[in-house]
Amino acid sequence: MKKIVMITSYDYPTAKIVSEVEEVDAILVGDSLGMVVYGLPNTLGVTMEMMVRHTQAVARANPKQLIVSDMPFMSYEPGIRDAVINAGELVRAGADAVKLEGGEEMSDVVKAIVRAGIPVMGHIGMTPQRFLRLGGFRTVGKREGERERLLKDAEALEDAGVFSIVIENAYSEIAKEITEKVSVPVICIGSGPHCDGQVLVIHDVLGLGDFKPYFAKSYVDLKRVIGDAVRQYAREVLSGAFPSKEHYKSLES
Repeated sequence: MKKIVMITSYDYPTAKIVSEVEEVDAILVGDSLGMVVYGLPNTLGVTMEMMVRHTQAVARANPKQLIVSDMPFMSYEPGIRDAVINAGELVRAGADAVKLEGGEEMSDVVKAIVRAGIPVMGHIGMTPQRFLRLGGFRTVGKREGERERLLKDAEALEDAGVFSIVIENAYSEIAKEITEKVSVPVICIGSGPHCDGQVLVIHDVLGLGDFKPYFAKSYVDLKRVIGDAVRQYAREVLSGAFPSKEHYKSLES
């Protein structure tokens, strides 16, 4: 069975590049933009306005891939009405589906959004918006009751109508068990090779982040490439090599 390939994107030029990679199935406009784009310490400071604007930017690239937008912290927790309205705002911005964190406790919210005609992707495991309750950013599944809770959450989300589930930073054996248990596709991030697909943050893939999680892989050191380019530009400005004649117009030409 073909694995599902998902990657984040937060702006038009990156989404345009990603959209041309045929092997990519879905683009996630993740609330991880709070950290990798805005320099926030976590995702809790991400707002609906930020998610709407970045979803619009990605949608303008007109990718053929599915666009999934994260519902940010406190955009769905206060109640079902708020959740449906905010999910609708992301769809109006260009999303094909929304993703929200939480398991069984979010079943009613998921059902309501799905009932409104909006596809929902679930997100369990190490849920970044709930890192305070989890006791920090950590791999989940080993502590007492966590395995059972994850399995129960996955089944509850499936029953609520999600079309897919992301499981983040959970032990691989548990991710495998969940993947085999539910009928909807399960996409891993930091949870091993046994899921139906994988998702990574594009800044980690490109080597742009200040911090790289243990489960992320960089395929290029773009931070170094960009730094080298800027240094070369600076040297040419200082030496007078830039701009050369092909880079400007004069009355004599």
